Amino acid sequence: MHKKLKPFEEPIFVTKPLLPDLNDILNKLKEVWNAQLLTNNGTQHRILEEKLKHFLGVPAISLFNNGTTALMVACKSLGITGDVITTPFTFAATPHILTWNTLNPVFCDIDPLTMNIDPNKIESMITPQTTAILAVHVFGTPCDVYKIQEIANQYKLKIIYDAAHAFNLKINGENIGNFGDITMFSFHATKLFHTAEGGALTYRDKSLTTRINLMKNFGIKNEEEVILPGINGKMNEIQAVLGLVVLEMIEEERRKREQIRTLYWERLNEIEGISLLPEIPGVQSSLQYFPIRINKEIFGISRDDLYEELKTFNIFTRKYFYPLCSDFPCYRNLPSASPHNLPNSQQVVNEVLVLPFYGGLGLEKASSICEIIKSIKESKF
Repeated sequence: MHKKLKPFEEPIFVTKPLLPDLNDILNKLKEVWNAQLLTNNGTQHRILEEKLKHFLGVPAISLFNNGTTALMVACKSLGITGDVITTPFTFAATPHILTWNTLNPVFCDIDPLTMNIDPNKIESMITPQTTAILAVHVFGTPCDVYKIQEIANQYKLKIIYDAAHAFNLKINGENIGNFGDITMFSFHATKLFHTAEGGALTYRDKSLTTRINLMKNFGIKNEEEVILPGINGKMNEIQAVLGLVVLEMIEEERRKREQIRTLYWERLNEIEGISLLPEIPGVQSSLQYFPIRINKEIFGISRDDLYEELKTFNIFTRKYFYPLCSDFPCYRNLPSASPHNLPNSQQVVNEVLVLPFYGGLGLEKASSICEIIKSIKESKF
């Protein structure tokens, strides 16, 4: 234990859900109770869908019970078959939804700086069986959407973006939900905007709306017609109520996170052996996570050792995304999963540590976290 700095009295986690005043929730729930409609495209669902469409600046949106279901439906709605090029540095749901759709994930290495799929390596992986690219805006850093679109156009591929980390991310004023064929947003409790569980698909081709909405409701057209094999992916009214109230809190939460982000940048940039995500001109951050990378030789200890040391101070960081999806037993035998093919991914996955980052953390605690990290480094030299 380090003598100069004391552990936090209460555990500090990577994030905390943004929770509204209970009275605000109860007031909205009264509307649901009066309507006596808990699901199946109720009033709150329709209101939230319209508000999110406006907030995200997208032409079309469909709400779901979670982001994973939304991604599964995205693949089905676009008629994707065969091989899909994706990233190994992501949450497990990304390749899993491909497998559930009887698609074959093909892992492409990542850019060493942005940690997103490297567009310069996509083209060499395209075969006659390739029909789509499933890219992820990791930690809210946008993929090179323009380069990926050029490749997709040339080879007639569909593009699905996993924007689980990218709510309200913008590139030169354009919301991230307007790129590719379909974008998925996650509204899980860990996200800045959430509905406890939930998600959405955004897309420019409004003709997809009917098919997507049928697919998330068992393929039911009306009381007497079921016209395609769908699943149950509907968002319910309770989720929608929570989302409506949380949406009103987003700007204040972003303001608080921006202050913490600025503090982290100033304090952690001074510590040798720590590198931060690059600032990209014209990009409005989603302010979802704050990852750092640890260079063991310069910092003095490995990412894993820092992760354990921080626990002794009651700070619980996350080794996102460790291990790589390509190292999961269900994927490691794929030719594209060979570590030899993924050198950048193999390096990054052992260096990234996500720090506590949420409005309720406050500047004082964020400052203490920086001091603790600095003291850990100094104690090793």
